[in-house]
Amino acid sequence: MQAPIFRAGCLLIAAVYGNAALAAEPIDVSKLSDSAVTMVELSKPGSPGKTFAAGTIINAPMQDVCALLQNYGAYPSFMPNTESAKVAPAGAGHALVDITLKLPMGKIKKYRLRMDPQVSADSCMLAWKLVPWPGLKPDETIVDTTGQWQLTPGTSSGKTVVRYQVYTDPGPIPFGLGWIVDSLSKDSIPQTLDAVRKRAVQH
Repeated sequence: MQAPIFRAGCLLIAAVYGNAALAAEPIDVSKLSDSAVTMVELSKPGSPGKTFAAGTIINAPMQDVCALLQNYGAYPSFMPNTESAKVAPAGAGHALVDITLKLPMGKIKKYRLRMDPQVSADSCMLAWKLVPWPGLKPDETIVDTTGQWQLTPGTSSGKTVVRYQVYTDPGPIPFGLGWIVDSLSKDSIPQTLDAVRKRAVQH
């Protein structure tokens, strides 16, 4: 059974982030492992984008994984496809992060995220949503993305239960480039969680 703070966090994220909000128990925590990523698709019929939930166990303390995820400027050193991440404080603990992704075949996508962390002794939540980045052309960016990381201590000391959810709408995709949709969502999710796992364990 999830802790009350996690349930309250889910309600807050649902109110603020809509499509990216955690569905009721999308990931069975009891079946997560520290060597694989579990992922389910939660996309709604007719939705212009795709929603996925994922989870895993990381063999590192929650506080360490939480700090790693909030070190936005370091994302290019370990996050898949991330070429740059420029950070500007937005007040009240928030941050604006300009992300540049370098995808296969030399494709580049840029977008600006507002990062909203909520941290306590027994929970770490990091939610994000797309905000305007003036000057970008439509084909340089994406239409929408929202999501969140939710961390809670594992049943064993020094382990972290990781839940992740993301909604991505890349916008119109030219014929023959449909792979971009998967590169920005389904394909990148296991790579992202595994990259965080590897980085957290190294530290």
